[in-house]
Amino acid sequence: MKSGDFFDADNFPKLTFKASSFTKDGDDYELTGDLTLRGVTKSVKFPVEFSGLMKNPWGNTKAELNIYGKINRKDWGLNWNSALKTGGVLVGEEVKLNIELQLAKQ
Repeated sequence: MKSGDFFDADNFPKLTFKASSFTKDGDDYELTGDLTLRGVTKSVKFPVEFSGLMKNPWGNTKAELNIYGKINRKDWGLNWNSALKTGGVLVGEEVKLNIELQLAKQ
């Protein structure tokens, strides 16, 4: 995955996401920002599920968010693939994301 055929980690050692907005519409939330892979930056939007506020055993307030989404890897230049003898290709274009994030109140 680090090779030039995939993430080209020698030339692009970092994958970054810079949030530009976090909005609420009714019970739904949406996170928008810029995702950079292999030197290519694209704006993306992901639905967010807010699981609520809670206190951990040490009395710290935490918020839990679940971020879901998908991207097309080819939009970032991740084009490598290989045909299978049985038909089709080895690597799908769609990459599903499932991020569980816990934030601590400072």
